Amino acid sequence: MRLPQALGRQFNLFWAGHAVSTVGDRITTLVVPAVMIFALQSSAFEVGVVAMAQYLGIPLIGPIAGVLVDRWDKRLTMIACDLIRLAAIAAIPVAYWLGVLSTPLLFLCVAAISGATIFFNVGALVAVPAAMEQEQLVRAYSRLEGTRSVSEVAGPSIAAGLYSALGVAALLVDAASYLVSATCFRYMRPWGVRTTQEGSVWSRLTLGFRLNWADPVLRRVCLAAITLNSGGPVFVTVLPILAYQGLGMSVAAFGAAMSVAAVGALLGAVVAPKVAGRLGAGRTLAWALLLHCLVGLGVLTTPALPPGPVIAVTMSCYGFFMSCINVCSAPIRQSRMSAAHQGTMHAAFRTLTWGVIPLAALVGGLSVSVLTAPLGVLDAARWTMAGGTILAAFSFLWAIGVQQLLDQADRDRAAAAAEPVAELAESAS
Repeated sequence: MRLPQALGRQFNLFWAGHAVSTVGDRITTLVVPAVMIFALQSSAFEVGVVAMAQYLGIPLIGPIAGVLVDRWDKRLTMIACDLIRLAAIAAIPVAYWLGVLSTPLLFLCVAAISGATIFFNVGALVAVPAAMEQEQLVRAYSRLEGTRSVSEVAGPSIAAGLYSALGVAALLVDAASYLVSATCFRYMRPWGVRTTQEGSVWSRLTLGFRLNWADPVLRRVCLAAITLNSGGPVFVTVLPILAYQGLGMSVAAFGAAMSVAAVGALLGAVVAPKVAGRLGAGRTLAWALLLHCLVGLGVLTTPALPPGPVIAVTMSCYGFFMSCINVCSAPIRQSRMSAAHQGTMHAAFRTLTWGVIPLAALVGGLSVSVLTAPLGVLDAARWTMAGGTILAAFSFLWAIGVQQLLDQADRDRAAAAAEPVAELAESAS
């Protein structure tokens, strides 16, 4: 058997640090809600508040993160982000043992982790091209994507096992993962250059808003994403409440179900390009949006059917169609914008479409809290999740016309390319 070709010490250090950091992210995502529900006996509203903190940094600091990181040392930025996340994660079990852990403190810790992760990811964007030769990039990205995929599948089960064995102390393992990551980056050579871009952050951001609204395809994709993110995070926020409080699942059983579900997302990433090649990216996007939402209604079959298999199958299908959405959305948007404005367009798109996620997460937790008294926590969670998926399904209406616009653009380009040939033929005759 042929061994993978070595990519050098610089990449191996980055790969190791990034892999450990990614696994740490998965542990945080599963363990924090478990700590709130089992250790703190938190309400659904409090779970929603902390879930909001997980996403709050995206619309608030996401647009400026790229500008700031461009002006900073990339390696030192990622080391600082890992150390901030280490401190924020370690503070949670320490506060619990001291008897001072509360929802406001959890909110601050999760918000700090979210903000640091945003800066970390921006710094990572330029690390691989700067550390690798051009001909090695495909192999490098393949290994990084493979590592991310493995973490998505194995992460929930690892987190569930750690929580079952260690309780709140499982977060110290997560904190240690960030220390390992920071150490790896410490021994890398600095990469990237500090740059100063023309124009203020606000001027470039407002330009991005105008670009997304002026183009009919971008406008439809943007409105579809906003609609999807107005309902989808309700579903995701309430899912642990449904599993733990409504269905009485253990952390281990829920983690195993989520690991199975991640396989669906991986399969979607493989299948989506083939489907888009046959149906068209716009048409695939529209139907993936609709099916992604409708499969979420599978949670209504609990508790009539066993909760573990229901969550595993439902979330597997949910992730499958989410991968299809992601695979189609980015190329569609990139095809509508020149290289000079790609970054500005994407920054504004993410600000607009992800800006609604914190509010949606808060609404999800609040809805369960309000409905628990008349319905009970199980039905409150089920119907809140169903309402979120139905709202998100209206994203299909915005996306359904995208393929027609893309086809027309292709015809226009073909006609424009044919005009010089026709004029040349006429002049020759």
